[in-house]
Amino acid sequence: MPATANGGARPEEAAAATSVSSSAASCMGTRPEELTARLAGSGPAPGAGCGGSGAGGEAAEHERVRALREIKNQIIGNRTKKLLYLRLGAVPAVVAALAEPGASPAALVQAAAAAGSFACGVEDGARAVLAAGAVGHLTRLLVHPDEKVVDASARALRMIYQSKLAPKFDVNSGKNMDFVLSLLNSENENVTELAANIISHSCENSAEQLSLCSAGVPQKLVSLFGGSMNLRDACLDSVTAVIRNNSEVAKRFASMDHGKGFRSVVGLIHDRSPRTRLLACLCLIALGHASPCHFQDKQIKTKLIMVLLELMEEPGHVGDEAPLALTTLIKDSLELQKQALTTNAVEKLSSHLLANSLETKRAVTILLALSELCSELEESRSQLMSAEVSTLILEALKHDWADIRVAACSCLKNISRSPKVISGGRLSCDTVIGSLIQLLYDSSASVQVAALGAICNIAISLAPRKSILLHSGVVSQLVHLSKSMDPTLRLKSVWALRNIMFLQSPKDKDFIVKELTLSTLSSLICDSEHFVQERTLALVHNLVDGYVESANYVIGEDGMVIDAIARQLNNASAPGVCIQGMLVLANIAAANEMTKKVVMNALLPHRTDSIKPSFVVKFLQSKDNQLRLATLWCLLNLIYPKCEASSGRVIGLQNAGVIQQVKSMINDPCLDCKSTYGA
Repeated sequence: MPATANGGARPEEAAAATSVSSSAASCMGTRPEELTARLAGSGPAPGAGCGGSGAGGEAAEHERVRALREIKNQIIGNRTKKLLYLRLGAVPAVVAALAEPGASPAALVQAAAAAGSFACGVEDGARAVLAAGAVGHLTRLLVHPDEKVVDASARALRMIYQSKLAPKFDVNSGKNMDFVLSLLNSENENVTELAANIISHSCENSAEQLSLCSAGVPQKLVSLFGGSMNLRDACLDSVTAVIRNNSEVAKRFASMDHGKGFRSVVGLIHDRSPRTRLLACLCLIALGHASPCHFQDKQIKTKLIMVLLELMEEPGHVGDEAPLALTTLIKDSLELQKQALTTNAVEKLSSHLLANSLETKRAVTILLALSELCSELEESRSQLMSAEVSTLILEALKHDWADIRVAACSCLKNISRSPKVISGGRLSCDTVIGSLIQLLYDSSASVQVAALGAICNIAISLAPRKSILLHSGVVSQLVHLSKSMDPTLRLKSVWALRNIMFLQSPKDKDFIVKELTLSTLSSLICDSEHFVQERTLALVHNLVDGYVESANYVIGEDGMVIDAIARQLNNASAPGVCIQGMLVLANIAAANEMTKKVVMNALLPHRTDSIKPSFVVKFLQSKDNQLRLATLWCLLNLIYPKCEASSGRVIGLQNAGVIQQVKSMINDPCLDCKSTYGA
């Protein structure tokens, strides 16, 4: 977190201050306006630092050093002072001292420390330092003959590279790669640590990761684990960046030097430093996700879970990030979620949640970890739902901090996968639904999306008692959100409507359709985003499922809905859209002769272009098993032998080349398609 106005300096700022403050500031009470003017007025000092002996030059240089030192001492750890000096335009004058050819080592050291401090923790400060060209000047000073100047420049660049605004190094460029390697091979640890920071900041795609790997960067980083704690941590973070989401690099790293690098990282999860243990865990998690086959040791995985649970006890950043790392580790892994359950992870996380204020970042990360633990396992949900935790989650839904509300919704989303929790009295349905509906009006789109995710699951869990939802006013707000400019909000709101529609009575379906309107439904079928189209067609599928009369919604009102479906099937390229569309038509075709006629017209419209084949033939030739199966079911419902006009429809389909394609599927590789063909 950024330092407060009167808070202490960040560790890196404090280290920089210790290394460059040769004496206490003599005029700490000097007003910033005066100091800024003094620095700007000191100007270049001809001869200073270059052997010049002019008394005027020496005095000007001495004045500049004093002004730089005083500014630096005032801004370290003081966000308010940084912002004030930014408004006064002090940064260009500070960076100008770095650019001055005749500047003394003392001036360069103080200017570098001040520039780094301006960039540390304040984005506006980083922006101003970058705009003034500090990176180029500081990089040039890394080869300065004075070691103190090199140290100060490396520290300043490290602080600058903590900002997302810092420039990226294109390591695919030979010149840039040589530069990074030269920094890594430096005997100065501050410079080497800077190289690791640059790699972590700039390594963004697989091509860069492979280039760094081919250049031997991972081996070099591992060899530096024996350095200082700060260097070791920077190298760990850099290794993680190089292997993240890259199976090839992860594979090479795991087998590097017969597994030496991998064993070195494993060893660091036992380090005395909590931050080192956390970074080692994150590195192993990245390796496991990128190359699961090289990370199958169950004992190491269990140890990772235990270490991360222990790290929650740590104060500050490490304790805040440990639950998030645990979430990443167990995400989408039933095996690891079961292992976490055996280590009493739910109980430990719940205890920490109850012991910590909801105002903290740790509460957010703990809620997210609990959410992931409850995503698959019923036992985890049961353990979580103590009266105290249930009350706390409901309180979190009303919290002022959006991140807390999102995390609480995520918890409820996964808890509500269990009908026992929602219907068994552990959570009051009315209270939960009422709170979630309020969040649909939230000013934060991320909160609205999270609330919609929870409502989607609750709508399924409450299958026997959906009247609670229908009479809660949620449908009208879902319809409103389905018209949002945000595609994710449209998707999630349609998804919730689809789940509410599932297995409803004709009366309740009629209520939902009247709220939604067929016009809006048609528009959503033709939405610009294919995933919204797919989910809308799934909604229509649930609408027409179960009751013959429901087909009238699709074929009535001048056929606007069926026309929209036909247009999408003619033009859609996304398999999911085509599958859902054919399932809708299959359900409609099962109703009666009138609906079969409507479906035939949708499949084989009258057109002058007789050359273009029907999309049905294309679907039957698809490599997607589900699409072929859905299309076959639709055709089967149209030509079922006992239907009155089935022979006429067979002729129409035969003329369009559909029947010939169906006959060629007698040996379809999909067993479901073969059995449907036999039917």
